[in-house]
Parts: sequence; structure tokens; C-alpha cells
Amino acid sequence: ISKQPRFFLTLIMSMLLLLANADNLCPFSCACFENTETVTCLNVNMEDVPSDFPLWVQTLTVSGNNITTLIGNAFTTNGTSLELLSTLSLSDNNIQNIEASAFERLPNLKALDLSKNHLTYISSDAFRGLRELRNLSLNSCLTKSAVIQLSSALASDSLGKLKRLELSANHIKSIPPLIFDSFNLEVLILTNNSIQSVEREVVNKWLENKKMHVYLEFNPFVCDCTLESLYLWVKNSSQCPDASRLRCSEPESVKGTLVMRLKKEEVDCRNPDLETVSYVFLGIVLALIGVIFLMVLYLNREGIKRWLNNIREACRDQMEVYHYRYEQDSDPRLANVAV
Repeated sequence: ISKQPRFFLTLIMSMLLLLANADNLCPFSCACFENTETVTCLNVNMEDVPSDFPLWVQTLTVSGNNITTLIGNAFTTNGTSLELLSTLSLSDNNIQNIEASAFERLPNLKALDLSKNHLTYISSDAFRGLRELRNLSLNSCLTKSAVIQLSSALASDSLGKLKRLELSANHIKSIPPLIFDSFNLEVLILTNNSIQSVEREVVNKWLENKKMHVYLEFNPFVCDCTLESLYLWVKNSSQCPDASRLRCSEPESVKGTLVMRLKKEEVDCRNPDLETVSYVFLGIVLALIGVIFLMVLYLNREGIKRWLNNIREACRDQMEVYHYRYEQDSDPRLANVAV
């Protein structure tokens, strides 16, 4: 019986000592540099995020491991928030799932790099709590399903201060306009994707945010009518810094041509051939109406002839009356006779 109080006392003392030395903790197989406030965990094949980072860490790099899932509140030290952490790099960790509130205990995080992973699931609340986040890198890490889920995740109210979003090399084909409604980006990187054209609604969103710069190089643009909105935007705006390097991949007649060197009529949505066909069709319709009108006149020629004769007789009678009245007015003798 006397040993139990001693055991609990030892346990409590150990916990207090652990908390007191939290600033000096360093996860196994990681390197901690207090003088630069940096912790690195590189290529050590860890499968879970450690829970014993030092509280002084400001730059944390966990890369080259096998962390397949980021659970909620993944980055804490014994349940304590990493208040000072401002830069977090999680590139090349084989991360596949990001659960809700994975980064919620990082209130001052400003830069997050998730590049070179294999994301298949992103919770709509994955970025909850990142109210100070300025830079988000998601290069070469999104599967098709994750691209669809990303729109909801980026719509989080927490990302109101996000300024730079990198989505390079993700096989993105279309850009959901909704991802621009929750924050005012200044830099959007969409290079090396599968974008063939950009919808007018998205271009209008970019135009509304005059501070935004969009990078679009190495996309297979189809330079036809569907590219008109983007073409006019890059020609008349300075928001695309790499506009001079955008090239056409289709149709074959302009393959490899710089988008900026296209002629307006090559991307004009008003098809000249269609207009010609329309004019020809209109001419045919008018000619048909004319033929029908002539046929009606021919079939009713007798009635029309009688109608014209009646009009002519009525006009002649009326003219005779006018002529007789004119003679009376001009010859007083005729007027006396009439009296």
C-alpha cells in the first residue's frame, strides 16, 4: 500500500519534469538546432508525426519519410500548440490523407509546403485554424480526386490571408472559380498542368483582383474559339508574367505558336464560315418568300385585275369631279349656268 503513493508521486514528478524540459525536447532521429530555431527530420522513414518537438521551433522540415496520414492536431508537443512555428515543410512524405484540423494547433504558421506527396483525400476542414497562412505549396502532389476536393478545402474561412498558392504539375484541367472567393491571392502558379483553356468566369475573377499574378507556362492550350477570353486577357493585361512563353498545342496549324502572336480572328468565337452559311440561308428564305408571293399573285390574277380596274375607275370618277369643279371655279359663266 505504501508503494502506491510513491509510484504516483514519481509519475507526477516525471510529468512535471517533462513539461519543464519541453523546450529542450528533440524527436528521435531528428536534428534540432536551437540557435537557428530549426528542426529537421530527413529520410528517417518515420510513419507518424512526432509529438515531442521543442516549443521554440520556428522552422520545421519533415521530408523523405512515410507518413501516409496527417491526423487532426498532428503537430503538438504533448498536447501543447507549437505557437512559434512559422514555416512547415512536409514534402516527399508519401502523404495520402489530410484529416480535418490537421494543422489547427499551429496558430502562427505562415508557410506550408506539401509538395511531392500523393494526396488522395483532403478534408474540407484540412486547413482549419491556419489564419496566418500566407504561402501554400501543393506542387506535384494532387490526384484527380484530391483536385476536386481541394476547392472545398481552400474555401475555408481560415485562409483569409493566403497570398501565394502553388499548384504546379498536378494534371489540372479546369480551374474552379469558387477557390478565389475566400481570399485575395497575389500569386497563383498553375504551370505544367493540363489546362487547355480557361473559362470566362475564371478570367473575370482574375480581372477583379488587379494584384493577382497568374503563371501558366507549360500548359497544352487549344488555340481556337475556346481560348478567346484568356487570349484577350494576356494581350491586354499585365497579370500573367509568363504570357510571352505560352504556346499552342492544338490545332495542328498553330502548334508551337506563341499565344501572344495569334491573330484575333484565330480565336474569335464568331465563325466566318457559320456567318456565310447564315447569309446564304437567309437569302434562300427570302427567295422562297418571293416565289410564294408571286405564286399567290398569279393564282389570284383575275380578282386582282378586277380590283385594280375598280380602283382605276374610282380614281377616274374622282378626277372628273375635281376637273369639273376646277372648270366652274375658273369660268364664272359656268357657275351661273349651274345656278
